[in-house]
Amino acid sequence: VHVRPLLVGSGGETTPPPPGDYDTSCFKRGDLLEVPRTLFIHFGIYLGENRVAHLMPDILPSFTDDLRQIQQVVTNKRLILGVIARTASVRVDTVENFAYGGSILVNHMDRLFEDQVLGSEEAARRAEKLMGTTAYSLLWNNCEHFVTYCRYGAPVSFQTDKFCETVKMIIRDQRSVLASVLVGLASIVCLGLAPSTTLPTIFIPFFLWMAG
Repeated sequence: VHVRPLLVGSGGETTPPPPGDYDTSCFKRGDLLEVPRTLFIHFGIYLGENRVAHLMPDILPSFTDDLRQIQQVVTNKRLILGVIARTASVRVDTVENFAYGGSILVNHMDRLFEDQVLGSEEAARRAEKLMGTTAYSLLWNNCEHFVTYCRYGAPVSFQTDKFCETVKMIIRDQRSVLASVLVGLASIVCLGLAPSTTLPTIFIPFFLWMAG
């Protein structure tokens, strides 16, 4: 995967460097780094000297205080178990390990907060103060909550909000299909409609709902 740092207001994209080669000269201490991935976006705060503070689910801090083991790159197994156990850590990794082969956006969220952006040094200091083990919640305390608190002073997560809206929409759609089935069955009982002509029409959406 080619990696290309993108700067807000730069007017275009830089030429993609070789895989794993990141130009950190365009990053400033306190910058918010954003890495779009397949199903989600990962966030971190740049601390300078090729170091990124970011919150990651991790089960290992629940079993050991050995910083040498904890500081090793988080595997998928550690991450998934951390999500299940609701355990995470705010850790520092290199830009390469943080981005994991993805393209990096720099301060891309600033446009959403306008005058709420804190000073770069304040954002970096907030990130450093939160270093260590913490509780994890997909809805209330994820990597996006961490960076928005550090850079904008308020922990929010837009991708969590979007996820919740999608779930609500699915629930509403399924309820509407179920309601139409119940109304159809009620019409058969109350109006005495012929089952041979009515039932197939009613149960088609019901079977589709069950299959979904």
